[in-house]
Amino acid sequence: MSQATVLVIDDEKDVIELLRYNLEKGGFEVVAARDGESGLAAASASPPDVILLDVMMPGLDGLGVCRRLREEPRTARIPIILLTARAGEADRVVGLELGADDYVVKPFSPRELLARIKALLRRTTAVAADGEIVRRGDLLVDTGRHEVTWKGKGILLTATEFRILHYLAVRPGRVCSRTDIIDGALGRDVAVTDRTIDVHVTALRRKLGKGGEFLETIRGFGYRFRDEGPAKPKGRP
Repeated sequence: MSQATVLVIDDEKDVIELLRYNLEKGGFEVVAARDGESGLAAASASPPDVILLDVMMPGLDGLGVCRRLREEPRTARIPIILLTARAGEADRVVGLELGADDYVVKPFSPRELLARIKALLRRTTAVAADGEIVRRGDLLVDTGRHEVTWKGKGILLTATEFRILHYLAVRPGRVCSRTDIIDGALGRDVAVTDRTIDVHVTALRRKLGKGGEFLETIRGFGYRFRDEGPAKPKGRP
C-alpha cells in the first residue's frame, strides 16, 4: 500500500522540519511549501491526501489558500487541517466556513496532530469503502465516487460536509442531535463543537440550494433529514 501524502504549507522552516520528522516517522510522505501560492501550485499539480495549512503567513495567508483550494474542483475535497495560533471561537469558525475540516492550535503536540491526521484519513476512507448510493428525491449521494448531485448537477463538498450529509441522508426522518452527528460522522478526535456542526450544515444548505431544504433544523436539539423530500416553500423551520 502506498504511503499517504501530507502537504505542509507553512512559512516557518523550523515548523516544517518538525512536522516532516514526525510525519515521516509516522509513515507519511511529506511535501512542503513555504508560502500560499507555492502551496496552491503543489496541491493542484499532485493532490495530496491531507493538507496542513498555517493560517498566519505573509502574502496569501492560510484562509485565502483554504478558500482557493475549495473553489478548485481538483482540490475541493482534500481534507484540510488549519494550524493556527488563534484559539478564539470566532477565528475557528471563519476557517470552518471557508471549508477547513479541522484545526490545531499552536503550539501543538506532534503526537496529537499525527493522531488527528490518521483519524481524518480513516473517516474519509471508511465512507468511500462503503460504495453506497443514497437517493433522496433529486439528491444523490455516492460514497464510492465521493460525489453528490442535485437534479443531476454535481455539488462540490468538503470531506467533512460530505460525511455529515451522508450521515443524515441514511437516517431520513430521524432527529439527530449535534452530539450524534459529531460522534457518528466526525468522531471525538477532531476539534468539533456544536457551533462547528451548525457552520457545516449552513454551508451544506448554501451549496445544495433547493436541495438544502432536506436538512431540517430541530430547534434546541439538532437536525433531521426530511424523509418526504424538500418542504413546499413556506419558510425554513
